[in-house]
Amino acid sequence: MEWVERLNQSMAYIEEHLAGEIDYEQLGRIACCSTYHYQRMFTYMAGISLAEYIRRRRMSLAAVDLQGGDERIIDIAQKYGYQSPTAFNRAFQAFHGTAPSSVKSTGVSVKSFSPIAFRIAVKGAAEMNYRIETKEAFRIIGVSAPLDPEMENNFIVVPKMWREASTNGTIQKLAGMMDAPPMGLLGVSACHDEEPWKYFIAVSSTKASGEFEEYTVPASTWAVFSGTGTNQSIQELERRIITEWLPSSGYEYANAPDLEVYLNPDPRNAQYEVWIPVSKKA
Repeated sequence: MEWVERLNQSMAYIEEHLAGEIDYEQLGRIACCSTYHYQRMFTYMAGISLAEYIRRRRMSLAAVDLQGGDERIIDIAQKYGYQSPTAFNRAFQAFHGTAPSSVKSTGVSVKSFSPIAFRIAVKGAAEMNYRIETKEAFRIIGVSAPLDPEMENNFIVVPKMWREASTNGTIQKLAGMMDAPPMGLLGVSACHDEEPWKYFIAVSSTKASGEFEEYTVPASTWAVFSGTGTNQSIQELERRIITEWLPSSGYEYANAPDLEVYLNPDPRNAQYEVWIPVSKKA
């Protein structure tokens, strides 16, 4: 319950700062996790990205302001973080289906998007098998790409990386250099608040890196979940871990990378493990 309470405290922070700047790092601090893990949890729990939620809430309030006051459109745009009226008009029309200038007209409909409140729902979901694994720091080699602080943008970056790595020979080269556990092709989200975010396609290896980049995965404890299927099935497993297992597990997110371990990387019938960094709740 404490975990859900912290999420709701973060929702209160968002509401208090919709007319102003919302500090994503502060949201992570309220929820006692990294900015990356906060956004990941939010997306799976709410069904939309954090950035999209904030946009919808701001557009909902902007419509109320336009209906009920004498503020100019340009002032309302700046109030909700839009530096140009054109960008505000575009966002407003995309959400409400009408221009801001038409809101005061009789019979014009706008949308209302209410604040989210999180609750634990008990449901008879299928069982989830997992193990807790503690590992010392280990070295990986591979290719990386920067990740965007706005999580929704990374849904384009990461699949593109995998497509390129599978067609340009990168995956085959890395597979030949793998010689240390965890034995599998790795997808590593290295997203600490103190350093630029990166996503690696890599393997655990003691061999010379050559053309590849090196990264040391820090010592940590992970909850490890196994699965099979397609790329969509791994996303469903990650959603279930965050929405079903984590709230009642006695664990919380730790400040370490998330790992995807592909034991059989065939995209049509993959065998994989999802490693979630965890620490015992105090």
